[in-house]
Formats: sequence, C-alpha cells, structure tokens
Amino acid sequence: MANVPVNQLLSQERALQLKELITDRANAIKDLKIPELPRVFSGDTTYITVADKYGNMVSLIESNYLPFGSGYTVAGFPLQDRGALFSLNPQSPNSLEPNKRPFHTLIPALVTRNGRPWLSFGVMGGSTQPQGQTEVLINLIDFGMNLQAAADALRIIHSGPAGADGAPPSGFVYAEDGFSQDVLNGLSSRGHVFLKPDAPFRLKYTGGFQGIIRDPVTSVSSGASDARKDGVAIGY
Repeated sequence: MANVPVNQLLSQERALQLKELITDRANAIKDLKIPELPRVFSGDTTYITVADKYGNMVSLIESNYLPFGSGYTVAGFPLQDRGALFSLNPQSPNSLEPNKRPFHTLIPALVTRNGRPWLSFGVMGGSTQPQGQTEVLINLIDFGMNLQAAADALRIIHSGPAGADGAPPSGFVYAEDGFSQDVLNGLSSRGHVFLKPDAPFRLKYTGGFQGIIRDPVTSVSSGASDARKDGVAIGY
C-alpha cells in the first residue's frame, strides 16, 4: 500500500509552499514524482446534480471510460473501467494492488457556506475538471458572476504532461476562442506555449458544466448548464 500523506497534502502549510512557486513566468514543478499514467484521448463523462426545496443537494458524476466501460452490465447498469488508470509498475504509488483506488479525474463538487450546501456542480472533461472547477469558483466568488455567466465564461486550460514527448517543460496551454490577442501575447511573453490544432496533446474538451446554487438569503435555487456539452437545467 502507498503511504499517501493526505493531511500534509491538504494542509495550509502545503498550500502556502505551492503558492510561493507561482511566478509571472511559465514554470514546472519538477520534484512532485508524479507516477506515469496512460493518456486518455477518448471517452465521455456525465454529471448530474439535484437539489430539493429543503436545501439538500446531490452531486454525482459517472464515466464509463474506454471504450464502453468494462464491457459488463449488471442489472442494467454498465460497469466502468477506471481501474485501467492503475500503473503496473510496482514501484509507483499508483501501482495495481488490492484495496486501492485508481488515479482518476472524477470530482463531483459540493461547496458549503456556514455549514449548509451552497453550490453543487461539476465540470466534465478529463484533467480539465480541477482547472475548470477552479475557474468557475473564481468567477462566482471573486468576480461576482451569476451561475450561468460563470459557466459560460471563457476558459484557459493547461495540458501536458509537461516535458513528455516533445512537450515544453511548462506543458501546453489551450485558450478558448474569444480571448484578446493582448492576453494571448502576454501569456506567450511569460513562456507559455499554446497548443496548435494538430498538436498531440490537443484537448478534446474544455469542460462541460452543470450546477445548482442556492441563495442563502432567499433560499431560492438556480441551475445552469453551459453549451460546451449536452445538458439542461430544469426546475420541478
């Protein structure tokens, strides 16, 4: 079993250490010792969130992975094959062993305020998920957008893996159409390398957002779904 220092990784001290590594230049952290992982170029993910009038929320994400999950169906439910993301290297922290969960990007999110559910949401799309979730939260909390505007706002996504198969040490950056050339030029001047349409690490997705937010004052819930993937917000 891998000894993963969860408390240390989630600590405020660790967050501050990582913060000190952020500069105005493209950079790569070289000592994380991230285990090798197979790359995913196809597959799809579904996200669902539901809230009731009492403020209860459910945040659920499902992905059959490749090519159609495990190929097995039990009682009408296809079983996923996220175990494919284990490593067969016995020295890797992500090695295939009993009682271990595989590395994956499925992260249904639930945000609370004063101990009560405030926002239930997900951003589908492989490694886009943690980046897209962060961008949505920044749009909501720092920029004061409503939920739909936060979902629709342009995204900039980092892709990689950094330094592999000809990728620059800082990895690649993908920016959705619509950013001003000044923004793109500014990022390029800081050392960021943008993906070209035929690049081997070109992202298939820039995410697909669905979410529900509850107004803590009025207790009114609002839903949103962006146009990047199929989805709909429905009240009942």
